[in-house]
Amino acid sequence: MGRLSALQAALAVAFITCPGHAQSAQTASLSTVTFTDYSPLSSNAEMARRVLSPLKSARLETLLAGGAKLRDQAIDLAQEKFVLYVPPRMPAAGYGLIVFVAPWNEARMPDGWGPVLDQYGMIMVTAARSGNDQSPLARREPLALLAESNVAQRYRLDPARVVIAGFSGGSRMALRLALGYPDVFRGAILNAGSDPIGDATLPLPPRALFAQFQDTTHLVFLTGDEDRHNIAFDAASRHSLRDWCVFHVDQRTTMGGGHDPLDGTALSRALDLFAQPLDADAARLAECRAAIDSQLNTKLANVRALIAAGKNAEAKQALDDIDAQYGGRAAPQSVELATSIGAP
Repeated sequence: MGRLSALQAALAVAFITCPGHAQSAQTASLSTVTFTDYSPLSSNAEMARRVLSPLKSARLETLLAGGAKLRDQAIDLAQEKFVLYVPPRMPAAGYGLIVFVAPWNEARMPDGWGPVLDQYGMIMVTAARSGNDQSPLARREPLALLAESNVAQRYRLDPARVVIAGFSGGSRMALRLALGYPDVFRGAILNAGSDPIGDATLPLPPRALFAQFQDTTHLVFLTGDEDRHNIAFDAASRHSLRDWCVFHVDQRTTMGGGHDPLDGTALSRALDLFAQPLDADAARLAECRAAIDSQLNTKLANVRALIAAGKNAEAKQALDDIDAQYGGRAAPQSVELATSIGAP
């Protein structure tokens, strides 16, 4: 059997399936729950396809073809606890949902959220043991995905109001999940933590998913004005989003706020922003996408020229650079070229 790297080993843990059950809310409830149902969207293979770059995902497939083992799901739900808040009244179109990713390991709802969730008809769910010291691929990301899918099976949700939110390091996870799963999360609340997209740390997902992210995902940045460190990170993240043709972005500053989770007032501001229609400028988006494709095609043509000249080592390095920058937008050409020279 082949040996797994630290990344693949983090993914390779137990898979258990259990039957689900339906629930309904008569009064507001805050409870600790255990979920039972798995989702194909949280499988290790699907997560690799969406959150790893194409060449890294292809190299994982090559490793597995060589005899290494990767189990289907990273999480044993029987061992996990979630905190679930359900408002007393369901809106006519169904509940909204906030999946909250915390930087701490305790599963708890941030202070002041209850009355706001009641007002907007939003369920909130958050996982235990999902803090900054936990593995993103082996725990934090699949836990958030499983939280969403289990709530969706138990309550009637309005798909247009399903969002991912996070604070500090959890906000960085929220951005990763919003980017990789725009078909699940229609928005993200990024509270005091964010990263640039389109690099080796936060690669672009497959082309169709990234197009959906550009078209339909609404991002709201919320950071205290005294949290200078993360204000700078937020600015770099928003700059990268504009560079990658992501325009449905709002930013609000909490005056007098430090590095603190958003309170009820700030949460209400974010939810009000999500309620506004997205400003679609099809011509601007098309022009921006065309410029990116032109740059990418030039880089891919350079790789083909290097291969034709027998400069495979240089071609491999150029492909790695393309993979880090363009991620899924460069596939399948990037994978096909890498395969043609034996890399992966």
